[in-house]
Amino acid sequence: MSSLLKTSVVLAALCLSACATNRAPDRLTEARTPTEHFKATAAAQAETLALAVHAQGLSSNQADALIAFLDTWRDAGGGAITIQTPAAGADPSSAYRAGEATRSFLLGQGVSPSLIVMTGYDAAAEAGAPVRIAYTSYQAVVPRCGLQWTNISHSSRNEVQPNFGCAVTANMAAQIANPADLVQPADLGPSDAQRRVFALDKYRKGEVTSSAADDQAKGTVSSVAK
Repeated sequence: MSSLLKTSVVLAALCLSACATNRAPDRLTEARTPTEHFKATAAAQAETLALAVHAQGLSSNQADALIAFLDTWRDAGGGAITIQTPAAGADPSSAYRAGEATRSFLLGQGVSPSLIVMTGYDAAAEAGAPVRIAYTSYQAVVPRCGLQWTNISHSSRNEVQPNFGCAVTANMAAQIANPADLVQPADLGPSDAQRRVFALDKYRKGEVTSSAADDQAKGTVSSVAK
């Protein structure tokens, strides 16, 4: 075999090995767009309510406090509610009844039984130890912008500037109604089966399935008096 032929075989083998090993990465190692520099996150925090133990059950003030507590719970997307009753307290029987009264009240307000967790905590025989109610809410973590700037008039590698995209991400995080959606998207609500059947029936008949046009939705420009 001539030296030229040997050299050609070696070069071909090197090219094949390079094609087999040099492939596109599975993910980006560096940010390519402004939105990849910053990511909106959410931090978990406990929302708590303490109720004094009454032998006769819940007072009217405690009922009002629970209703307000449930309003914020619903705004936060719901979730598990923990009812902690003081164990080994000064009056364990009254504490137990207070915990059960609280649970019954939550059920009466529409809270699903599967979302209520009953547990106890060590009150160390403390007099007046309350019943504690808690759920987990989330708060959006907004990035701090304007901390790092580079010369935006020159970029030899055409890279995205490090501070670009921060304001967009911060504005989006501040406008999210329920920051828990940043942790896990909310479940879809049940579909409207009746509406689906109605639309399919019109589709089979060749009729228009869209809603009727509204005059207020038209984008006409009003005339200006001069």
